[in-house]
Amino acid sequence: MTTCRIHSIETLGGVDGPGVRCVVFFQGCPLRCLYCQNPDTQCDEGGREVSITELMRTIKRMRPYFGSEGGVTLSGGEPLAQPAAVAEVLRACRAAGIHTAIDTSGACDTPAAREAAALADLLLLDIKHPDTVICKALTGCGLESAMTLLKAAQARQQAVWIRHVVVPGWSDTPACIDELADLLAPFSCIQRIELLPYHRLAAEKYRALGQPLPLPDTPAADPVAVRKLQQQLNRAMRLIDFSAGRP
Repeated sequence: MTTCRIHSIETLGGVDGPGVRCVVFFQGCPLRCLYCQNPDTQCDEGGREVSITELMRTIKRMRPYFGSEGGVTLSGGEPLAQPAAVAEVLRACRAAGIHTAIDTSGACDTPAAREAAALADLLLLDIKHPDTVICKALTGCGLESAMTLLKAAQARQQAVWIRHVVVPGWSDTPACIDELADLLAPFSCIQRIELLPYHRLAAEKYRALGQPLPLPDTPAADPVAVRKLQQQLNRAMRLIDFSAGRP
């Protein structure tokens, strides 16, 4: 029986894809982002092991809440670090007529991970920084694997939403946003690009883990400044302005 290791399940998620979502947080992540908000999901040995059968029972119980717009989002951690389990969940959801999304950094560039990613209806792809050198300093990994995943999505015209965390001192300048727009402009598969303000709400999680906050002197991003950067990005990309809230 196939199993997976998960951290938790959010049964009524509203920010990880369209509509109301059942969000499954997979345990384990190869990155060590300095602004990580879920450090408790990083360790491969954490969380709990569940069977795909058990997980699908939970997902199917949530179907009355999905309506015609919602579905399931596999998040983490990094779900594509467990590609066989992710692929099985996605196939089971497809057979049940449930919309699926994967929230991924694209850091797992393996044949199995690429095959699993192709099964999702939607990719929520995190672009950590448009400069690969700064991206590596910020996360421990360059930009190449995320771009490989994005190029594969473009080739099959798989729907993609891009998410980018605005971190003061790292990615909060108009020049960085222009660089991000230039990086993403060639990809017609992208339906939405969302800038997310860095915050410090994970400080208690780091304390509980006995770990220092990686960016102790970095303030939370100013939401007004992030909204202006979002408007700049939308103008550059000619996208719908989602900065005032999701439709």
